[in-house]
Amino acid sequence: MEKIENFLKGTISTKDKLAPSFMNFTNPQFVEIDGKFYAGLLIVDYYREYSEIVFRNLINSNVNVNISIFYEKQDAYKAIKDLTYAIGNTGVDLKFGNTNKEDIDLAAFSYNDAKYIRKEMQVNNEDLYNLHTYCLVIADDEKELQRSLAQIDGILQSSGFVTRKANFRQEQTFRACLPIMENSQDLKEVTARNVLTQGLAGTYPFISSTLCDENGIFLGSNLYNNSMILVDRFNKNKYKNANMCVFGTSGAGKSFYIKLLILRYRLLGIEQYVIDPEREYNKVAESLDGTLIKLGPNSDTYINIFDIREESIEEGNGYLSSKLLKLRGFFSLIFGEMDEEKVAILEEKLIKTYANKGITFDDESLYKQPEDGKIVIIPQFKTSEEMPILEDLYNILDDEKDKFFKLKLYPFIFGSLKFFNHHTSVELNNKLIIADIYDLGEENLKYGMYMFTDIFWDKIKKDRNQNKAIYLDEIWRLIGVTSSEFVASFIYKIFKTIRKFGGSAVAITQDVSDLFSLENGMYGKSILNNCSLKSFFSLEEENILVLEKYANISEKERIEIKSLKRGESLMFIGDDHILAKIESSEYEKKLII
Repeated sequence: MEKIENFLKGTISTKDKLAPSFMNFTNPQFVEIDGKFYAGLLIVDYYREYSEIVFRNLINSNVNVNISIFYEKQDAYKAIKDLTYAIGNTGVDLKFGNTNKEDIDLAAFSYNDAKYIRKEMQVNNEDLYNLHTYCLVIADDEKELQRSLAQIDGILQSSGFVTRKANFRQEQTFRACLPIMENSQDLKEVTARNVLTQGLAGTYPFISSTLCDENGIFLGSNLYNNSMILVDRFNKNKYKNANMCVFGTSGAGKSFYIKLLILRYRLLGIEQYVIDPEREYNKVAESLDGTLIKLGPNSDTYINIFDIREESIEEGNGYLSSKLLKLRGFFSLIFGEMDEEKVAILEEKLIKTYANKGITFDDESLYKQPEDGKIVIIPQFKTSEEMPILEDLYNILDDEKDKFFKLKLYPFIFGSLKFFNHHTSVELNNKLIIADIYDLGEENLKYGMYMFTDIFWDKIKKDRNQNKAIYLDEIWRLIGVTSSEFVASFIYKIFKTIRKFGGSAVAITQDVSDLFSLENGMYGKSILNNCSLKSFFSLEEENILVLEKYANISEKERIEIKSLKRGESLMFIGDDHILAKIESSEYEKKLII
């Protein structure tokens, strides 16, 4: 065996391992190598002037093509000498030559171009290069090869290039597109075109509207070039925040997209909290071992809006002060916009309600007091059972003076919404929590949405080093005209400050016009501007016009949004605008649908 190994080492080189087993150069129109077909295109001319990167359309195509670009620097002294000679001769022809208009125009172009090139070389220290460009199209069979070749040829010609098929030069073109720096003389003579240093920037090949973040998750594929889109929205060095907004009509694919995000981030161990007013995420909770909390008349799980949690402390405020501000938002949804007098009365009653449970503005009152003779090493925070409930507030209201408050609270204590009048009965320790509030009914969804937003916001603030996300489906209910300014301000605060807690807030809605209906769209616009990632699925014309007013979308993008198919999205990711197709595996579909 040792002799055989030594023999093989001496006879098989790396070159042998890389070399193909079959090569056919007999056909003048293509090259066949190991079952693959290759055909070349030579770029022999192009526009005199370009205002953008010339190969953008070619690189963003979805055809399997290799591009080889050679830059050959010319001798500056010889080039200036030849230019001066050409300028002198052409100048004489223009002055004393025949008067044929076509000849005069061609000579004038050559004369002006030569003077411009000489000036740039002498005054601006530009260098002169010869540019050689080759395209090699690759396919699995001859029909596909001809089809792809025609597509690339069309792209090049529409971009202002003059092309020529590399018939009878296919081998040379193939070798020119290998990474061996071989540019044969017979190809040079056909493709040489001069360009100044400044013009080289227009041929920069490493451009594409694709995204491939190192630790990103797969979102879909680019509709233009089929490249994968992988985004790490928690990358603080690349994106100003991890917030997202997802807009789209019913059936456009936005819910499926959100479910995919939840699934893929679940695999990374990221904490995720979902407010689900349409009962769309129950299968996700079941498949991914998440916690599903149902709130409604028929549920046996309860959440107490009066709960003060240990992680709920706000910077600059004590526990009770922070809670009173949040309760003001909740009660503004019940009582509507209140004047200063009603706000003061309500706050007085809330303070008294907590005082009856031994909770004051002194944060120590939130911790259990040690029993006589016992030493407590770690103070214990009071449980939900030791917090007041809505009925405690109701009982201290005066029948006459506080009649307005009592009437509004009655359904929450004794009526159809009495499930709000309970101590919290669920543990919230799972990394995936789905809040199902569908049973609340259309008019009462905003109460459940606000209450769960408050709970999830406290959990997000708990650990700054842990990435987490909160998904607010149908967010227009909290920042639209049916909400209140106080609640909208609270939601805006989440989007503005969640970044420093390692979090991501996701706004989801199909009613774009309602999103901008409060205070002339001030809160909707603020949330939109605080999202580094935006996904626009297909929208109706009315909603597109509203979006155009508040988002920086072009006329072309407006048309694209209207014509998107199911599962397609226009994505704004940082500074990149990409048309994407959301993709998933069959196994993922089984888990989330």
